[in-house]
Amino acid sequence: MYEILAKEELGTVNKLMVIDAPLVARKAQAGQFVILRVVEEGERIPLTIADFDREKGTITIVFQEVGKSTMHLGLLQVGDELASFTGPLGRPTEIENYGTVVCVGGGVGIAPIYPIARALKEAGNEVISIIGARTKDLLFWEDKVRAVSDELIVCTDDGSYARKALVTEPLKELCEARKDIACVWGIGPAIMMKFTSLTTKPFGVKTIVSLNSIMVDGTGMCGACRVEVGGKTRFVCVDGPEFDGHEVDWDLLMARQRIYLTEEKRAFDEFKLKCECDSGL
Repeated sequence: MYEILAKEELGTVNKLMVIDAPLVARKAQAGQFVILRVVEEGERIPLTIADFDREKGTITIVFQEVGKSTMHLGLLQVGDELASFTGPLGRPTEIENYGTVVCVGGGVGIAPIYPIARALKEAGNEVISIIGARTKDLLFWEDKVRAVSDELIVCTDDGSYARKALVTEPLKELCEARKDIACVWGIGPAIMMKFTSLTTKPFGVKTIVSLNSIMVDGTGMCGACRVEVGGKTRFVCVDGPEFDGHEVDWDLLMARQRIYLTEEKRAFDEFKLKCECDSGL
């Protein structure tokens, strides 16, 4: 079993947990993910590794309570144990000294972009980071990302904090002003990653995105994470989770994400009602 050693609320909907998982921490690298289950009969939840500590044997995860399983996970407390915690899975980020790179994190995507920015900085790159969220309450880890960046740009969609802009606006400005940007990493909601890729494409800047949010099984057996990249079918869990954003068929990916919306909402509503009944509300 995998004990929860620490828990923290990051704003209004994001939660952080530190998990005791020494075997996973020993091999974890930036860009990889884990799959966990809250209970034995529970859904498999894929989450990109937000941080790891090899000496302490811990893995840090950050998640939003957007469905039944993540809501159930969010109810757990320090000292509770997860039924399973499998990883590290997927191909790690290809880290080398590219020169100047840009790391873009949107919403909960700020968490997985952090270890990538850190690894790129350690490899000698000039790291420019852009983080953003819909509103100030959804922003987190500004100080952590700043510590591993040469420059940090912070945005909110509604202007409640820092610059009022989508993350693609300063990204476009950087691409226009600097001709030495070698690569961009963009992680966040699918729509944000799509427009990050569309923003960089006219400038010919290679753009890497992480597609772990469409996974289920995580081992290449179920086929639920099929995605079309460069006209070919790829499986996110074993071929990714990182891909060239300019080659992803975003419309197909987002259509697949909507397939089970009705079932997901029903499961969430039923679980929420059960929790309210159990608590006497």
